Amino acid sequence: MRDARHDVLFEPVAIGPVTAPNRFYQVPHCNGMGRMFPNAMIAMRETKAEGGWGIVFTEQCDFHATSDIQPYTETNLWDDGDEIYLGRMAEAVHRHGSLAGIELAHAGQDTGNLYSREVPIGPAHRPVSALNHPIQARAMDLSDIIDYRRWHRRAALRARDMGFDIVMVYAGHNNTVPGQFFYKRHNDRSDAYGGSLENRLRLFRELIEDTREAVGDTMAVVVRMAVDELMGPDGLEWHNEGREAIEMLAELPDLWDVTIGNWANDSQTSRFAPEGFQEDYVAFVKKVTSKPVAVVGRYTSPDAMVSAIRRGVTDLIGAARPSIADPFLPRKIEEGRTDDIRECIGCNICAAWNNLSAPSRCTQNPTFGEEWRKSWHPERMAPVSAPSHVLIVGAGPAGLEAARTAGLAGFRVTLAEASNDLGGRVTREARLPGLSAWGRVRDYRTGQIAKMTNVEVFRGSRLGAADILELGAEHVALATGATWRGDGVGRTLRSAVPVTGGSGLLTPDDIMEGHRPPDGPVVIFDDDGYYMASVLAELMAAEGRETWLVTPAVVVAPWSEYTLEQHVIEQRLADLGVRMLVRHTIVSVDEGEVVTRDGLGRCDRRIACAGVIGVTARIPDDDLWLALNGGVELEGAGIRSLQRIGDCYGPGLIAAAVYQGHKYVRELGEPVDGDGVPFLRERHVIEGS
Repeated sequence: MRDARHDVLFEPVAIGPVTAPNRFYQVPHCNGMGRMFPNAMIAMRETKAEGGWGIVFTEQCDFHATSDIQPYTETNLWDDGDEIYLGRMAEAVHRHGSLAGIELAHAGQDTGNLYSREVPIGPAHRPVSALNHPIQARAMDLSDIIDYRRWHRRAALRARDMGFDIVMVYAGHNNTVPGQFFYKRHNDRSDAYGGSLENRLRLFRELIEDTREAVGDTMAVVVRMAVDELMGPDGLEWHNEGREAIEMLAELPDLWDVTIGNWANDSQTSRFAPEGFQEDYVAFVKKVTSKPVAVVGRYTSPDAMVSAIRRGVTDLIGAARPSIADPFLPRKIEEGRTDDIRECIGCNICAAWNNLSAPSRCTQNPTFGEEWRKSWHPERMAPVSAPSHVLIVGAGPAGLEAARTAGLAGFRVTLAEASNDLGGRVTREARLPGLSAWGRVRDYRTGQIAKMTNVEVFRGSRLGAADILELGAEHVALATGATWRGDGVGRTLRSAVPVTGGSGLLTPDDIMEGHRPPDGPVVIFDDDGYYMASVLAELMAAEGRETWLVTPAVVVAPWSEYTLEQHVIEQRLADLGVRMLVRHTIVSVDEGEVVTRDGLGRCDRRIACAGVIGVTARIPDDDLWLALNGGVELEGAGIRSLQRIGDCYGPGLIAAAVYQGHKYVRELGEPVDGDGVPFLRERHVIEGS
């Protein structure tokens, strides 16, 4: 039964002419599927509705060819052809009693229109901001504004006719025309649409009024708007124009969806922002409007959700990332199963895949994006037809997910872990600065496994090949992980770094096991490009060491640009006094000195140091695989299948390891065509065919 403290979360909320069945609001979020992979997008949204989200929105839906955000794969509403898949999404959401919402968007000067080849438009003559394109947006004249209002109105009417219940007027993340008119730094106009705050809000007001007039009798009109940009006086601030803007428009929409801009600020990783961190910026909104308010904040705790409502911060719990990590979060709270919630870890892998123009993925939820193409459900597994014994060696992210999924399917499972701690790399990395939330990957799976009588876990059990042969399992999965290289070989260096004297390069594994260089300055060589080197630099600086971070890349932690945190990583390191040297590669290591070479000028630089930590590449720990694979003893021991999963198979992200563990069980005992495509593909209709 549901905890009575959480009853408020399931109260219906009137939003203009429609009523949300509860307070769970899946806000518009990108997903890398959209118009390119519409079946995947529809199934993903339907799963959210099935899981209890009372409102389920599309992602950004561009409504005119002058807003073409190629290469990103969001939705379009340019002409009648787009109505097919968008309408089907609304139908899918309605099947589960939820409201379907559509976010109308025009990127204005934020995109280069690479596909449509239309000249971008915006409030002023400015270079476009997306991807540093050498393209400039032209300033909209009054006739353009009239056209723009007509396009927006037409899109709202189309959304109504497709069956959507809610339409959003979007000015939220510094990437749409209404917001660009609103922000002073984008708008240098001197006409009725520039200058004063009232003038800069004029277009936004007109869009809201136009939309209410067109569809407001049957559709709720939601306004999504940023109230702070975390730029201080150089940008929008909540206590000045952010608040004044809300006050001026307070009663126009049916619901306020308030955020902070830009997307990187709005969706900060758990490394840099706690759950509910946005409350300080948005808590004022309910004080200045009588309309319901929705906020986000990576809420995963139902108690934190209830607190935000009781304290008058919000009426609806908005969520993107938590709804990805667990589409059934509302249903679990409703059923009193809060310990079954698969909590978001705030790593932003979902954002990264979208920014890579690929269908989004999730570290916690390996079924995200696979609902249609693989028919994977986040909560259900087909029961195994012939129960058999599965041995999983290694309790890292791949092994834990394999054990959980196999247990759910009804296999008899033995999970053997060499150490006394479960979680593998997740447990080790969660002890590093800022990564404690990543421990949820371990905690969710160990919690689920603990409830299963058909899963046995053995800690401190290092198995050799002979042990595995003797156990009598029919299926064996090796999830023994990987080890960081200690020779400097990686993306840039293809041979080992010459080391003269000293102890050579330490690795991230060494540091996580408690080893340290001798006292004195430390150089971290990052050829990995993601989080590990910067986290270790933060750790070394916090321990009082003079710290250098050297990388061949043009910025520190370049891959973290996709996870929306590169700028804050670099700022954090600068604040800690870490010295950053980009476009440099280690040439040699001598006792007390590192030699690096400039990738542009080919100039050598010498840095005095007491030790070097190399963050380059990893090697699979596959000794057991090599000992067992192809051996005649397997058949005699009754072992029908032997597979590697996770980092033991191919070192990668934690998300990849979890996916591998899940995939292993889904395919266990099923025929697999090694020459075929292992999923459904989206097919496009060729004109004239």
